[in-house]
Amino acid sequence: MSNALLSPNLTAPWRRRLQATAWLGLGLCLSHAGDSAAQALTHPDAAFVQTGSAHGTRTLTVGLSWDLPYRWQLGPGELRSYLEASYAYWQIQSSDRTGLSHLSQLALVPVLRYRPGDGASPWFFETGLGVTATSSIYRTRQKSFSTSFNFGTHLAVGRSFGEQRRHEIALRLENFSNAGIKHPNPGENFVQIRYVRRF
Repeated sequence: MSNALLSPNLTAPWRRRLQATAWLGLGLCLSHAGDSAAQALTHPDAAFVQTGSAHGTRTLTVGLSWDLPYRWQLGPGELRSYLEASYAYWQIQSSDRTGLSHLSQLALVPVLRYRPGDGASPWFFETGLGVTATSSIYRTRQKSFSTSFNFGTHLAVGRSFGEQRRHEIALRLENFSNAGIKHPNPGENFVQIRYVRRF
């Protein structure tokens, strides 16, 4: 992906559209929370690992996800929801010294997943919006966040494969920012590859 696509001038409209879509998804996922949702969260349905980068920062993430009991027919496909929790390790080119620095990130993200073919297609598309907290404020040579609390949004395309479609691979475009809670708020875009193993 070119640096022009990820430049601050071009990402602001994309960020606003993505955040609006993800807020809608978050509302849909949480609007009918009840006993069935609580039961669904008792045991995770999948585990995942992902890696990616953004302007000198590399990430390694592990996490769990839980299927939520919400499904909708949307045109020729099916929309489902799930909740993911993750831990990420970020390796950062330090802003104040030569060499590498790091931080840890915890995230909780409700996600909407769309599958064409009435839900039978191996291909899927996702969007999600959730909350994140980092062990320290993110700073690089180019950017400086002002909060450790941020929102995470993503768009993804992926494919399920293997026996009973228990394996998944996805390409994700993720953005982290504090949505203007405090300035500066430059945001950061990551390109990530995720592997999922369903239980």
